[in-house]
Amino acid sequence: MKKQLKPVTDTADLRRRAERRLREQSAKAERLETQANGLRILQELQIHQIELEMQNEELKQAKAALDAGLEKYTDLYDFAPVGYFTLTSNGTIHQVNLTGSSLVGMDRSQLVGRRFGLLLATEQRPAFNAFLTRVFVDETKQSQDYELLREGQPSMFVNIEAKRMLNGVECHAVVVDITERKQVEDILRRNEALFAALFSQAPIGVYVVDDQMRLIQVNPKALPVFKNVHKLIGRDYAEVIHILWPKRVADQIVKHFQHTLKTGEPYQSPEFAAQRKDTDAQEIYEWQIQRVILPSGEHRVVCFFNDITERKRIEGAQLRLEVMTASNAKLKQEIIRRQAVEAALTKSEQLAHELLKQSRELQKQVRQMSHQNLLALENQRKEISHELHDKISQVLIGINVRLAVFTRTAEVNPRAIAPVRELVEKSVKIVHDYARELRPAMLDQLGLIPALRTYIDEIPKRKGRQILFTASPEVEALDNDKRTVLYRVAQEALVNVAKHARARVVKVSLQKIRGSVCLEIADDGKAFDVERLSSVQWSHRLGLTGMRERIEMVGGKFSVESIPGHGTTVRAEVPIGKSRRRR
Repeated sequence: MKKQLKPVTDTADLRRRAERRLREQSAKAERLETQANGLRILQELQIHQIELEMQNEELKQAKAALDAGLEKYTDLYDFAPVGYFTLTSNGTIHQVNLTGSSLVGMDRSQLVGRRFGLLLATEQRPAFNAFLTRVFVDETKQSQDYELLREGQPSMFVNIEAKRMLNGVECHAVVVDITERKQVEDILRRNEALFAALFSQAPIGVYVVDDQMRLIQVNPKALPVFKNVHKLIGRDYAEVIHILWPKRVADQIVKHFQHTLKTGEPYQSPEFAAQRKDTDAQEIYEWQIQRVILPSGEHRVVCFFNDITERKRIEGAQLRLEVMTASNAKLKQEIIRRQAVEAALTKSEQLAHELLKQSRELQKQVRQMSHQNLLALENQRKEISHELHDKISQVLIGINVRLAVFTRTAEVNPRAIAPVRELVEKSVKIVHDYARELRPAMLDQLGLIPALRTYIDEIPKRKGRQILFTASPEVEALDNDKRTVLYRVAQEALVNVAKHARARVVKVSLQKIRGSVCLEIADDGKAFDVERLSSVQWSHRLGLTGMRERIEMVGGKFSVESIPGHGTTVRAEVPIGKSRRRR
């Protein structure tokens, strides 16, 4: 810029200064003020001379300042960081600084008188001519970007800012290299286009919140999440989130956004699961947020999220499938193992079947032997009973009779022989009791009912218990073996009652039922565990096995029922008529 020169001092001021100097130079001249007019004229001439000298000095100083300013202006003009051009209305270059010639790549001598439009790309020249027209029509500054051609060098992008000068026929044009800025702008535009493409085509949901916590961008993948929110863009983010999620969940989300916006710390949630407020659907997301800084310095928070509800469902199904596969593998192994075990079991069953067959055969043989033993025992009892009753009793009775005769004929003191006779009578009774215990003759002579009644009638006398006996005459249709079996079962059961039951009342019933005779002995005494006492190691104590074997030997059925508080019932049922003995 041209430096503003200091104006020359005005005449009045210069005169006063000259007068002051004159007074300082010559005190004598001041004392001669009253001298003649000639002297006064001389004084005026001297003052005028001094004024001219001082004016000349000031002009020299002004010229020096002007030269210094011009030199400084020339340096500033030539070495300015921008190009300066002075153009006519048709674009002819009148002046250009060194920076301008350097930008174009030509000497100033080659540029002056050249039309500036020829330095631009051909397609931009019409636009430049229109630009010049606007500059000379309007007094305001005009600005436009162009591509500047340079000899032997790559072209560059420049910004031209021009304004019409006061003379109206020229304009000042400032040319600035904006190539780097243009490149940055092209990069930014490409990045923006790339970001826009990525944003819109991203396979995950993306949305952006500004520094005022307003939702400003949502990509297509994210839109379905906000389908129930109307007037979405520009809306307060906290308000939007509270529409979608329950308050507790929404408050946490907003809190994370605010923290990231304030501190720049990112947040990531690998698995977020909650029930939506607007749809009541349970959804699972993975999401993260990051703060970004725009070229303008503004902050934004970008949220990336992915709906993994379906994936989690598939993963759950896959996990269940894997568990089922593993279970199937284990099941197959178990099947193989069980097949092996089954084969072993089959072999064992075959062996067990064979052993069972042998065992049954042995049991059959044992049962036959047991039955034979019982029959033999019963026959022996019968024979012994007959022997005792028929022979030994007769002998003892004979002895007693002879002792009576001996007492009369030998004139022996009856008192002396009485003890002997009592011993003989007692022996006869004992023999009778043994014979009845072994097998009562009444059973063979009179039948089951009289024999059993007689046995029952004697029990209360010996044990002090009440026994109620009822019988049907039809039971005498049984053959001798079956009567004997029922008698022995009743005898054994009553013995058990007397020994263990502590019963007050015992009921003995002998009735004909549907072609069979049923014997039932029921007491109100102490009960017992039938299953335990029916086992091998216990059954012998109550004679249950013997009773069962006797009944089964004649084709009958045997059962025992014992209930605490209700007593015990022994039941034996044998068929009437001839029956094949069970082997």
